[in-house]
Amino acid sequence: MEDAIEIIDELNLESIAPGARKRFYIKLIDDGLGIPIHVPIMVAKGVQSGPTLAITAAVHGNELNGIPIVQQVFKELDNEKMRGTVIGVPVVNVPGLLQMQRKFNDGEDLNHIMPGKEDGNTSDTYAFRFVNRILQNIDYLIDLHTASFGRVNSYYIRANMHDEENANLARLQNAQIIVDSPAPDGTLRGFLSTRNIKGITLEVGDPNRFQKDMIRASLVGIENTLTYLNIRQGAIETAEQDPIICSHSYWQYTDDGGFLQVHPEVTDLVKKGEKIATLRNIFGDILKEYWAKEDGVIIGKSSHPVAQTGSRIIHLGILA
Repeated sequence: MEDAIEIIDELNLESIAPGARKRFYIKLIDDGLGIPIHVPIMVAKGVQSGPTLAITAAVHGNELNGIPIVQQVFKELDNEKMRGTVIGVPVVNVPGLLQMQRKFNDGEDLNHIMPGKEDGNTSDTYAFRFVNRILQNIDYLIDLHTASFGRVNSYYIRANMHDEENANLARLQNAQIIVDSPAPDGTLRGFLSTRNIKGITLEVGDPNRFQKDMIRASLVGIENTLTYLNIRQGAIETAEQDPIICSHSYWQYTDDGGFLQVHPEVTDLVKKGEKIATLRNIFGDILKEYWAKEDGVIIGKSSHPVAQTGSRIIHLGILA
């Protein structure tokens, strides 16, 4: 049973007794009324020493699938039988979540500005304090995301597949697709990699909703990770089929505006020259058809029919 929720300024893992389970609110900034904005933190510490794994969700405020994933992981952890420490952050971007928007409340994307700045603007300060007050002593990261507004995703992993341990972590997730992606600058995973922290990004479905099938699938992979890191005892559950490995990926965009119908579904394999979308005007006339630029797999796609010039069509993964 967890103790009462404590309000603290910084997470100090050394102060948590072996075998303890804690819940905290960590103050990062104040709002315009001087009311503190707190980030919820869950910590489970094993009776034996071992690695520290952080699981973060909702770096973007509309990415909801990760929240019940973190909650369920902690329901299943047994402190008396585990090694090491697991930190769960069910919501990173608290202001974005409360405003039901992807970005922070000053319009910045938190996953583009990590690690922030100690003396920066609101989002810079929030990001800086988040990584330095909560994630300062971790060994591994699982960062849970979803697609953005008007798009849908497969269940796929972003990881640096040229790093052996990151590649192992990616394969343990039993995802549909893995994209070889050294973390770009500005992302949480990218910054932590500069501290030699191993990390992967799980893209778990669609925004603004809870998807039970996606949540269940990702839980299997996280449980595999806990077993692989010897945080808990158990057997690793392998997938029925191997993931599709992509060397890289990119989006195709419209070059005109209208009403867009995207034909393939996520995880479909497409050939170069295959029709992927039809664009119509307000009268229903076909304005243009779009074709796959090369062979690949549909990682994600637009689900919103109203498309301006430069709108996304498909996220195409190029097979390794």
